[in-house]
Amino acid sequence: MSTLKDRPNTALLVIDVQTGVMQSSIKSDEVIENINSLVDKARAADVPVVWIQHESEDLPLNSDKWQLAAGLQPSDDEPHVGKKYGDSFEDTDLELVLNDLGVSHLVVSGAQTDACVRSTLHGAVARGYDALLVSDAHTTEDMSEWGAPPPEQVIAHTNLYWSFQKQPGRKAGTVTTEEVSFDSVA
Repeated sequence: MSTLKDRPNTALLVIDVQTGVMQSSIKSDEVIENINSLVDKARAADVPVVWIQHESEDLPLNSDKWQLAAGLQPSDDEPHVGKKYGDSFEDTDLELVLNDLGVSHLVVSGAQTDACVRSTLHGAVARGYDALLVSDAHTTEDMSEWGAPPPEQVIAHTNLYWSFQKQPGRKAGTVTTEEVSFDSVA
């Protein structure tokens, strides 16, 4: 239902599932397992998987912390997008990648729930994409010492409010890894 014309395809976004991010995130092993399941489903349905990696002072380009987390197996022919801001669209070539693939429907997974995942979801719908969040395939770290809720509550709240997200001409919502069927997400 996206507002982007002539772009009927779906893509799976894997946002910032990097060594330096996942080492401090909760349930990282479970989230990586769920992401691998999503990747397998996407590949079986010929749905593109787009790998997004954040670069910052804490995640220097090509450093060990910047690398994708252990257990992930990106294919050489799958797009990789580097970014420096929370929103994966901001100052990156993600929009060009998705346009070339004819994509207007996104299935979103990754880290950090309350930063890059949330920013990318909002950035996607603002740009006309449908954006489906996989409720058990994103994670975050504990930022409660700086006033944030505990990470379990951050994840639960994001799943709750995204399940009710509405935009004219666009679809949003949440599903579990098990519920994702790339044959029916568009």
